[in-house]
Amino acid sequence: MFKGSMVAIITPMQVDGSIDKKAMQALIEWHIQSGTEGIIVVGSTGESATLNHDEQFDLISFVIKQVAGRIPVIAGTGSNSTNVAIHLTENAKRAGADAALLVTPYYNKPPQQGLYQHYKAIAEAVDLPIIMYNVPGRTGCDLLPETIEQLAGIKNIIGVKEATGKIDRAEDILKRCGADFFVYSGDDDTGMELMLHGAKGVISVTANVAPQKMVSMCEAALQGNRTLAEKINAELQPLHKKLFLESNPIPAKYALHCMGKIQPGIRLPLLPLDKRYHEEVKQAMQNAGVI
Repeated sequence: MFKGSMVAIITPMQVDGSIDKKAMQALIEWHIQSGTEGIIVVGSTGESATLNHDEQFDLISFVIKQVAGRIPVIAGTGSNSTNVAIHLTENAKRAGADAALLVTPYYNKPPQQGLYQHYKAIAEAVDLPIIMYNVPGRTGCDLLPETIEQLAGIKNIIGVKEATGKIDRAEDILKRCGADFFVYSGDDDTGMELMLHGAKGVISVTANVAPQKMVSMCEAALQGNRTLAEKINAELQPLHKKLFLESNPIPAKYALHCMGKIQPGIRLPLLPLDKRYHEEVKQAMQNAGVI
């Protein structure tokens, strides 16, 4: 089972936008030393939208090789084309990924039955654990609890990353799908509460910047220790919010650059963090004790 603090890792880039594998290697080692319990590579935080398919496969393979089985690696393989999603998921399996994370098809706004058939087709085509990813604020498409319940009956669809930030909705999914189906928070701001209500972990942006504290918070929440979880989460709360002052991963990349972990590279149409937000992000980092 994948659980706890799992980082939706950024893709470090040089100023010219080329992928910086040396920085990625260092980030992976830092996360493993910090106790991070899983790495999600080439998700939306990893700028999957501007990586071509060869780059995605190469980066997934690189991360898997560097991790060398020490923690799980989950590959982002979603697309708004079912055939492309199957191809990307096949690539992830070939590279040795432990699971695939598939965002709902974006822009084309499929009906619920279309979403069901989309995920069913991928699960039947590729024998790899699949975690669905519902983030309506980015995709314009909402995977409803009743559709998730249907999909939970397919053996290799093991869970959902729920990024609506709605606790009651996650509870509904948990009731519908049972203990063998895993719900993960895709929203750092409500992740602690979701885990206290039965979610198994957080696929986290904040973990990019404060991995050790995210691990400690998740451990406390999963153990049902609300007092300790709330104490740690209070220190992380400003980061949860300020890392979304502009579109993810713009603020996270700025924070990591401030920490000396990466170069300031990012790919168009995203840009480096606007200077008016620099101080707010730094203050949140200070509150979390990372600078």
